[in-house]
Amino acid sequence: MRPPLRAVALLAATAALVTACSTSDDWSEPHPTPSAIGTLGPGFVDPTTKPAPEATITPRPGSWAGVHPPKDYRVVLLTGGDDNPTKALVNAVKEWADDEHVDLRTIVVGNTHDAVPSIAKAMEMGPDLIVSAGNDLIDALALVTPSHLDEKFLVVGAELAEPTHNVTAVDWDGASFRGEGLGMSSTYDPNSFTADRCAAAIRAGVAAVLNDLTGIVVWL
Repeated sequence: MRPPLRAVALLAATAALVTACSTSDDWSEPHPTPSAIGTLGPGFVDPTTKPAPEATITPRPGSWAGVHPPKDYRVVLLTGGDDNPTKALVNAVKEWADDEHVDLRTIVVGNTHDAVPSIAKAMEMGPDLIVSAGNDLIDALALVTPSHLDEKFLVVGAELAEPTHNVTAVDWDGASFRGEGLGMSSTYDPNSFTADRCAAAIRAGVAAVLNDLTGIVVWL
């Protein structure tokens, strides 16, 4: 039987590298529920109806640009793998965090074959959002996220095959990995993970989450 996630997280603390880019070191203090600063532009989503669970939306390019997170938005970046697409996604998330004054902390998963303890550690930290970068984390996320519906997750550059309402993904033609059981998409192209594409992915995804458009795939 797998031990409780809380216990696993404590055991895994020494196995994960955690770094902070923050003006505040203590996430234990009370924190207001985050809300978006700014509004979505025309064409992000049909304003008359909310997307169905697991739906895919294709927002107009740049329609997310007017939405920003509140200052000191608490985000954990969960990353695993040293391939170029993962590196590009990590760089984009860190640059976004710097630009938006986000309180970002990073967990680097050393053993991606058993990423559950690192996901547990991320949840234990009490973030507003957990951002996942790297195909190697998808199977573990699919295992953990349905049991923790109060935690918000954003997957950039990949997606879960059957996401629950707390998991949002941003994908595009050239990405869309959905787990080892489904194999790599025939259109997968590591060269599609450009700096501009990855920057758009984190910004569009956070804009969706802050507007309660979750449990869907945002297709760029």
